[in-house]
Amino acid sequence: VQLQASGGGLVQPGGSLRLSCAASGNIFRINTMGWYRQAPGKQRELVALETRDGSINYADSVKGRFTIARDGAWNTQYLQMNSLQPEDTAAYYCYAEIVVGGGKLIGVNYWGQGTLVTVSS
Repeated sequence: VQLQASGGGLVQPGGSLRLSCAASGNIFRINTMGWYRQAPGKQRELVALETRDGSINYADSVKGRFTIARDGAWNTQYLQMNSLQPEDTAAYYCYAEIVVGGGKLIGVNYWGQGTLVTVSS
């Protein structure tokens, strides 16, 4: 199983970016999928997380500005980020709890590579 994140870059304050995370491999079921971020010198923190039943949890700092969404087959997760501010600068990591096919049907945590978001004028 692999998670491939993309979409980071440099944006001015107030701008927008959309991150994508594509899941591939021997996937039986995705239980949870979303995004974390880690700013320099800080711990990794939750940004947004969606469960299989559609429940979504956002960090207070991004509520009203960021939106998480998935494609119909839930192979790809998106994070639409609007009204970006310098404090949003961080490496953004895709995360998923995935049940792999052919095994004991136990959820396993997977992480994608970080994609860097820099908000600066």
